[in-house]
Amino acid sequence: MYIYKVGVVGAGMMGAQIAEVVSYAGLPVVLADVNETLAKRGLESVRAIYQARVDKGKMSAEQLEEKMLLVTVSDGLAGLNDVDVVIEAVSEDAKLKAHVFHELDQICPRATILASNTSALSVSALGAATTRSDKVVGLHFFNPAYVMRLVEVVPGLATTPQTLDDAVNFIESIGKLPIVVKECAGFLVNRVLMAYVNEAVRALQEGTATVQEIDQEMVLFGLPVGPLALLDTVGLDISFEVARILYRSYGPRMTPAPLLEAMLKAGRLGVKSGHGFYDYVSGEEGGRDQGLERLLQEFRPNADHAAARWNRSRLLLAMTNEAVIALQEGVASATDIDLAMMAGIGYPREKEGPLHFADRLGIEQVLHELEDFAETLGPRFWPAPMLRRMVDAGFTGQMAGRGFFTY
Repeated sequence: MYIYKVGVVGAGMMGAQIAEVVSYAGLPVVLADVNETLAKRGLESVRAIYQARVDKGKMSAEQLEEKMLLVTVSDGLAGLNDVDVVIEAVSEDAKLKAHVFHELDQICPRATILASNTSALSVSALGAATTRSDKVVGLHFFNPAYVMRLVEVVPGLATTPQTLDDAVNFIESIGKLPIVVKECAGFLVNRVLMAYVNEAVRALQEGTATVQEIDQEMVLFGLPVGPLALLDTVGLDISFEVARILYRSYGPRMTPAPLLEAMLKAGRLGVKSGHGFYDYVSGEEGGRDQGLERLLQEFRPNADHAAARWNRSRLLLAMTNEAVIALQEGVASATDIDLAMMAGIGYPREKEGPLHFADRLGIEQVLHELEDFAETLGPRFWPAPMLRRMVDAGFTGQMAGRGFFTY
């Protein structure tokens, strides 16, 4: 199926970014929202992204205008009656998304693929809101979409192989990297990422390291930004909702750190509120945030300081263990898991992803450290069963010539 025209529902930040990506690839795109004011605001956001390219010398003003001719707006969904694929990018609300899909099902041609940019919700459930669940698929773009190459392509229970192939081909045609991921809560990148950032919050909560120490250590490892600064950027409200979704599916190992909810109740949402793990109001970079200090004191009398010693390995191995669990569940291949983590969160390329990292460290060492963390920090570190099977079979990593990969 060739895609001639694309629709995007939701003219907010992500919707505008997706519209820019599609038009930059040379395809006409209709940006739709509930009213003309919001749709036009989204159009201006698209223009602003292009203007930034012009300002950096990456395109001319004439090219900007040519690209903008490919972007039109629609007041409501009626303007999407002739598109080949629709990408829904409204708020992460299951009822709202289901309503949008029901409406799109009535408006769009039968051949139109209905895609959702959801980061954690069920693609199958969205398909059930339509009469074409075979044509429904998840297309999870990463923020900012005009920079990040990765798109998780998520088939639902009823998605046909043809729809999946068409979705993959479409993502490739707009210059992105499609990784097909089995449907599960959080898909791949977000569930692995949440294990990591949640552990960072727990380390801070225990008082074993400061915000700056945690973030600086992970940047030294090679990640583009520390986990706590990342949470501030994403928004603690959004992050906590994703954490709740993952907890409902995966149970105790994904229990949100209590500090995360406490910060939410205190109105510390991150960059958007001016305060999160960092203070974005005073302008004193690296300064002590008295509000955060008071909040932390509520937790630290109960912290087990003997068991909780700061070690960046606990964050890295939380991520690696979740990646192994995803692998043994068949969410994606080992190669795709590592590729997705490099493209999705900026896992350092020289380390090649969490599974390559485990191979280099040695699977026996990974197993041993996880067992130690499980004993001192809790059962959330219980090693993925696959790790013990690998050790028993001699698949112990790079030094042995075989682990998650062959050397």
